[in-house]
Amino acid sequence: MTRSPTEGGESARPPGEDRTLEALGLAGVPREEPLSYPGAWPRESGLLDGDRLLPLDRPPVYEVGGERVPVLAIGSNASPGQLRHKLDEFGIGSPVPMVRSRVTGLDIGVSAHVSRMGYVSASPVGAPGVVRELFVLWLDAEQLAVVDASEGVPMAGGNFDRAWLPAPDVRVEPGDGTVLPGVHAYVNRHGVLHDGTGAPCRHPGEQRPLITGLLHGSPRLRALFGTTPEEFCARARADRRLCDRGTRLFAREKRVTPSGLERYVGSGPDEPFAGTRRPPTAPMP
Repeated sequence: MTRSPTEGGESARPPGEDRTLEALGLAGVPREEPLSYPGAWPRESGLLDGDRLLPLDRPPVYEVGGERVPVLAIGSNASPGQLRHKLDEFGIGSPVPMVRSRVTGLDIGVSAHVSRMGYVSASPVGAPGVVRELFVLWLDAEQLAVVDASEGVPMAGGNFDRAWLPAPDVRVEPGDGTVLPGVHAYVNRHGVLHDGTGAPCRHPGEQRPLITGLLHGSPRLRALFGTTPEEFCARARADRRLCDRGTRLFAREKRVTPSGLERYVGSGPDEPFAGTRRPPTAPMP
């Protein structure tokens, strides 16, 4: 059964309630303010509709292989401001259901690349038994094309592959008593950073402590990006080649480990919306 994102889902807005992203504190865009990465996440499920986040009483229902596909938001894709910024770049204003879900089998690691947006992004890592509250985006064909491009999926030099993570390996519960058969997620092609023991380190959710720690641990990284998070962000945003050098330095200094999700890349169901998506060229992180 399929119903529209708002059918039975959007609750009536109390008179005078301001549901704009600005009023909700969700309008920030990490692409414009890299130290704010991953941006503000909503507290509950919602429907991103233009510059508003409308409430959802219950998760929308879609059939596998239908008009929308589930995509797990690990970092700034769970930020309504960032997501709207990506879609606006291509004039796409269609609503996006954002469903807060209980996810078992994943954790949030640190990407082993320096983003040319100026931050060090998050990447999923395999973590059996770990439970996180994350957002699932239900994207249509155009929306998926834009988010794919923003993650570098269609590009030979991109940073991420989109992989299908099947249940029960990764268990996704939207909160309505169901379990999704699987979910798409963006797996870093460079791997993730480890904690010194070889195990993936957890992304702290804030850039300042993350970048401060990375700079403190590497004189060569400081030589490239400066000594403060502010310098790091400013230099990274100004120089794509410098970001590539920083990414290679992570590998040379043996800071990198696999995410544990590489085996899922290319092993899932048929590509959704094959032959129907237009190929945007959004800047990749």
